[in-house]
Amino acid sequence: MTMTLLEITGLVVALLVMLVGVAGAVLPALPGTPLVFIAALGHKLCFGDRSVAWWVLVILGLLAAMSLVVDFLATTYGAKKLGATRRGIIGAMIGAVVGLFVFPPFGLLLMPFLGALLGELSCGRVWREAAKAGVGATLGVLAGAAGKLLCCLGMVGLFVFNLLWRLFGAG
Repeated sequence: MTMTLLEITGLVVALLVMLVGVAGAVLPALPGTPLVFIAALGHKLCFGDRSVAWWVLVILGLLAAMSLVVDFLATTYGAKKLGATRRGIIGAMIGAVVGLFVFPPFGLLLMPFLGALLGELSCGRVWREAAKAGVGATLGVLAGAAGKLLCCLGMVGLFVFNLLWRLFGAG
């Protein structure tokens, strides 16, 4: 089977949105896995049987939801493991967003630490404890981003493989 110009254009648009989603896995201001899912859903709604199978969309939706939960748990676990309080965790998340604009890409590593450190210091913790909690919060943010990135790449891979299989391999 061949693809029409409209199908090729639709696939390119879906893949570009997915690419933004993959970037969103590591950039805190962009919703990573939800964008990948929305692109796949939009492609399915536009192209019906010439798109991925419905079961693939269900898996992509579950993966997107799971990645958000895992991201939250990784951030919280990393922070709590090294003694961060709620303020430290919030500071790390704010720092991650600020890090997009301050010294990119190094700001994505430095600013969550500084945000957590300032959050901890604001509730009266001593420097040593605050710094330890800052490291934990930063490691949690990084672990969550790594998990989201792997999830996004798997989602894009499943989408592309199933689409190509349905268009060219099954028949």
